[in-house]
Amino acid sequence: MAEQHNPPVIAALSAFDQSSGSPLERALFNNRIIILLVCLAATLFLGFEATKVRLSANFSQMIPVHQPYIVNYLAHYDTLSTLSDSVQVAVVANNGAILNAHYLSVLRNINDEVYLLPGVNRGYEQSLISTQTTWSQVTADGTAGGSVVDENYDGSPQALRIVAEHIQNARLGGRLIGFDFKSTKINAPLLLQIDGKPVNYGPLAEKLEQIRKKYDAQGVTLHITGAAMVAGGLIAGLNKILGFFLLSIVVTCAVLLWYTRCIRSAALVVVASLTAVVWQLGLLTLLGIDLTPYSVLVPFLVFAIGMSHGAQKMNGVMQDIGRGTHRLVAARYTFRRLFLAGFAALMCDATSFLVLLVIRIGAIQQLAIAATIGVALLVVTNLIMIPIMLSYFGVSPKAAARSLRAGTAARDKKHPVWSFLDLFTRRGPAALVITATVLLTIFGYSVGRHVQIGDLQTGAPEFRQNAQYNRDNAYLLRYYASGSDTLVVMVDTPPGDCLDYATLSTMDRLQWQLRQMPMVMTAYSAATAEAGMSMWAWEGSPKWFGLEPDDSLLNLPQHALTGPLMDFPCSFVPIYVPLANHKAATLSAVVNAISTFIENPVNQGPGYKISLLAGNAGIDYATNLVVAQADSIMLLLIYGVVIIFCFAAFRSWRAVLCAVIPLAITSILVQALMVWLHIGIKVATLPVLALGVGIGVDYALYVLSILLGFLRSGMDLSQAYYETLLSTGKIVLLTGFTLAIGVSTWIFAPIKFQADMGLLLSFMFLWNMLGAMILLPALACFLLPARLFESA
Repeated sequence: MAEQHNPPVIAALSAFDQSSGSPLERALFNNRIIILLVCLAATLFLGFEATKVRLSANFSQMIPVHQPYIVNYLAHYDTLSTLSDSVQVAVVANNGAILNAHYLSVLRNINDEVYLLPGVNRGYEQSLISTQTTWSQVTADGTAGGSVVDENYDGSPQALRIVAEHIQNARLGGRLIGFDFKSTKINAPLLLQIDGKPVNYGPLAEKLEQIRKKYDAQGVTLHITGAAMVAGGLIAGLNKILGFFLLSIVVTCAVLLWYTRCIRSAALVVVASLTAVVWQLGLLTLLGIDLTPYSVLVPFLVFAIGMSHGAQKMNGVMQDIGRGTHRLVAARYTFRRLFLAGFAALMCDATSFLVLLVIRIGAIQQLAIAATIGVALLVVTNLIMIPIMLSYFGVSPKAAARSLRAGTAARDKKHPVWSFLDLFTRRGPAALVITATVLLTIFGYSVGRHVQIGDLQTGAPEFRQNAQYNRDNAYLLRYYASGSDTLVVMVDTPPGDCLDYATLSTMDRLQWQLRQMPMVMTAYSAATAEAGMSMWAWEGSPKWFGLEPDDSLLNLPQHALTGPLMDFPCSFVPIYVPLANHKAATLSAVVNAISTFIENPVNQGPGYKISLLAGNAGIDYATNLVVAQADSIMLLLIYGVVIIFCFAAFRSWRAVLCAVIPLAITSILVQALMVWLHIGIKVATLPVLALGVGIGVDYALYVLSILLGFLRSGMDLSQAYYETLLSTGKIVLLTGFTLAIGVSTWIFAPIKFQADMGLLLSFMFLWNMLGAMILLPALACFLLPARLFESA
């Protein structure tokens, strides 16, 4: 019965009406040579441009510069640059002694090399041997002080004893010297830009790694942390990740070849999909867009989507050729059947990626642009170029005959897999599936609503816990009072009033409250320095540690405090709050405590204004806010786009529900999976939610478009779905499993957020595929109008 619904078999090209089909079909297939030559020219040109593509990572692209907290930070960048974006290098003496001539000589050499690195804010670099690292002491004659390692140091035993005395008077323990006295720290603030261009963290991190290796043989061990090392580590790990991507491509191609047993057609699909990637990379170069650690995944995703759509076209042509149709006619038949569904699917994908632009973070917006360009190009390479190339090369006659025999055999004697899936078109099994899905969705929602925004692990969650960076970070947290996570509270005053008692006493109260929180390592500011100076002015007695309620006395050390603790006009004083980690819960608790303090009228005054937020931990919190705001908006926009394109393809709101409901359930379940795996919603994982919806709808579009065609031809739902499975079901299952297997190889990647992406995408690919094959027909059993089929 199915044959009567297939297009007529035309073996001789002379019997085919070349003027048939839509105007677009005629324009394409009647000018095949011209189109292929244009594609070849584009490939040569854009392929050359693609060789110039660059990998980069810079600070400004990774933060939401429009966010009010970040605007506050950038307004005070000159004062805050010493901590907000810096590299910290702990130099550990392997023999356990830092007070010896060899160690201090090596430390000086390392300090000098770090000082000269491009991107370092040299005026604020500080270490034990820096001239701005000073000591002070109360003497019988008043006070004395100077650099800890001054110009008279010559490495002699006497000079070392003097340095030891200076260290004792400089109170450097936990700041520039480890608590165990076996290491010292170099703090190197970074610039935002060099010659008007953002600092590229990749080369900077590479040079720091070279310094690490150079001095490993000189009796010291280096532990290096900071945002630059995170970004540099991501870039450095890309070579290994590219190996996993290549493995994914090989697996995808091998499975496709195993299914088709046709090298010719499989090669055409691979070439077309790779062509889209080449065009994409070439256009990105022309647009001046670099690949980042986040967008480097996009070319493989474009390839994967292209393989999925290409396999659908190849399968359609193979079936028609197997029935005896000429390859050109078979290509045109496939174009007629699948172009609209494929176009709608790709537009859903592209628009879903474009929606990521609502996340106003440069790296994510670049990812959105790169992905949108790549998917849009698939319209040409996979929806147009593949059918045209197949019209010339066709498929292997043996493969086509095998495909025809399999289809005929499945009709004569129902295939057990297709028969099982066909059960879900009947009300009993369909009701059972829907009930189970509702229960699973309720469970998933109850778990998934606890998903957190932000990082859920200590150290850098981009890396595995045993990665070099996280080992370095753990060392700094253990032996220093401030690790790599610092939050900054900003206090603005009228010029000249920043050291008034009312301002400093309020800051001191806030610092005391923050120090009581277990996740706060300490809190310090100009108020801390003033209290310390008061103590040293009274012979260093701890009982005098506190603020004198006298503005004239408090303003005396103004010149000494200018720098990280206050700006030159004395109109801005920051409070530095080093944290144990930057977990989402930690940041929320600390920021909530600060906000509660600020909102209390007792802590408000006409001479100062306390505002949030800076420091790398503050930037993380601001980023979390942007992600939280964009999360629901992004999903609403994506689903809105999917619904519009599905309605345009199906012209039935009931069919739209059949396609969209499985996607929505997948979005709920993937958040439950994130809770179970301790993965937060953040810059690295938020795009996955968009990718899952955008790519997942492809299955439903192909299945439903063919299913509705059979229904409208008079078949009942069971017949129509079985024919749909024979027509496109194998390819849907094939691409679903192939894509899931391909991205699952990322789970072993050294960069953890890419491993997380591989795991989440594998889950979404599989679940969306199962939704299209099981839940979709069950929903159709109850939602699609009865006039299209008879109840089975």
